[in-house]
Amino acid sequence: MNFKFNHFNFNVLDLEKSVDFYKEALGLTEVKRKEAPDGSFILIYVGDGESDFSLELTWMRDRTEAYDLGEQEFHLAMAVDDYEEAFKKHQEMGCVEYVNESMGIYFITDPDGYWVEIVRKKGR
Repeated sequence: MNFKFNHFNFNVLDLEKSVDFYKEALGLTEVKRKEAPDGSFILIYVGDGESDFSLELTWMRDRTEAYDLGEQEFHLAMAVDDYEEAFKKHQEMGCVEYVNESMGIYFITDPDGYWVEIVRKKGR
């Protein structure tokens, strides 16, 4: 058997706000959408247009309170060509949550509080 990464999921309260955030912050755009016939949920998959991996944003119609993210021990990681330019953009957006200069990484938070780690692309 040969397994390959397919997608990762974040549950979100405001789907439009989240889609806009991931487009502005990380350049991810919608690659697939699934809507429940009864309107109870919408799944939007966003991706980078290069890999098959996507982030599934799940919106549940009846959910009104924020999701319990525990102690933030899980996160998504994204590699970027121009680390300094990305860091500057994320600072301007006000979404930088934590910086670890010694490791050369930083984390941003999305509208629901999920952390996304930003790392330099290998060889950069």
